[in-house]
Amino acid sequence: MALLIMLAVVAAVVLAVWQPWNGTAVPAASGTPGATLATSAAPATTDAAATPQSTTPVETSPAPDPSEETEPVIAACSTADISVQAVTDKDAYGSGELPQLSITLSNEAAVPCLINVGTAKQSFVITSGSDTWWSSTDCQSESSDQVVQLAPGQTVSSVTPLTWDRTRSSVDTCASARPQAPAGYFHLSVSIGGIEAADTKVFQLR
Repeated sequence: MALLIMLAVVAAVVLAVWQPWNGTAVPAASGTPGATLATSAAPATTDAAATPQSTTPVETSPAPDPSEETEPVIAACSTADISVQAVTDKDAYGSGELPQLSITLSNEAAVPCLINVGTAKQSFVITSGSDTWWSSTDCQSESSDQVVQLAPGQTVSSVTPLTWDRTRSSVDTCASARPQAPAGYFHLSVSIGGIEAADTKVFQLR
């Protein structure tokens, strides 16, 4: 019993601390992208034991129609409502320094919306000119979905950056040595939930 209590406490601490996104994005009620949130108020009930008996008729009101008290449906975020930005921790990196890549997204609409911000819906691509050097999906071993609700005007950012090891990625070289990127300027493109960033982030390797 003591062991079970200890495990429950540890699990509670982990859930309280782990936050994959900065900001106050609210986890959606469903893990399905584009799901809606809809709840209805239950009709009021009467405690018969606490109600005094009466010999005269009592006028009652009809029970409320649940369909009339349903909360507004929250739709999936649209491309026009969401602003996505590619972020690096530096503009230039010295020899041996590894770029840290992140995503920031903002809800610019006047209403809340739902978006899948899980790793299954994230894409980071690094290019140099017309040459694609690296993609986060080339050697991705695990992915997950995480649908969150963004309030109007809310901005959230990934808490844990993705590290680029300064090599060329390929689905055929995930478990083998890969060419190192040369010094020069590179562009980071990102997308999340099917929405691409309007601009790339330029950074330099020295």
